[in-house]
Amino acid sequence: MKTNMKPRTVIGILFVVAGLLKLATLWGILHWSWFETMSEGPWTMYFCIFILLYVGVHLIIESYRRDPDQWLQRPLPIGEDGKRICCSVHYGGDEYVYRGETFHGARLDAFCGGIRMDLREAVITEDEEIDIHTFCGGIELFVPTHVNIEVKSRSFIGGVGNHAIHTADLKAPTIHVIASNFLGGVDIKN
Repeated sequence: MKTNMKPRTVIGILFVVAGLLKLATLWGILHWSWFETMSEGPWTMYFCIFILLYVGVHLIIESYRRDPDQWLQRPLPIGEDGKRICCSVHYGGDEYVYRGETFHGARLDAFCGGIRMDLREAVITEDEEIDIHTFCGGIELFVPTHVNIEVKSRSFIGGVGNHAIHTADLKAPTIHVIASNFLGGVDIKN
């Protein structure tokens, strides 16, 4: 299997490595005199390290989002209960598309990778829950316009962007998104 890494991904990895190396020298784990002399002050350095890590992770995630060939279309993995799906991605990108199947909730885990889930054609008749965990990764959810979205998030250097249209129907089903992000994020849209 041939893998071509995009320049954006390589640059992102370099930013993340530079940030982690600087953090290691600041904490005294590594002792590189030429790298230690580049210090202005501890708060300035932590801010610079944060920027390096944020830009690096953002470049890596965006390189996968923008390239449709990076997303492997997978069949829907049904969980142990026979209804809820469980998706886990490490160092790559997987795409799950509902085409008329009934949606009964999901657990999505992204570790240094991404998941794209398209629920726009899913049958959703009652409230459901999507449990999300990311570490240096991202989740992209496409939801139908006839459901409401409720988000609860615990994030460290990451977050959830809910850009889905809110329906005015009080009886419409609600998808409850519960997200835990560490250097990662979730994007919800129609």
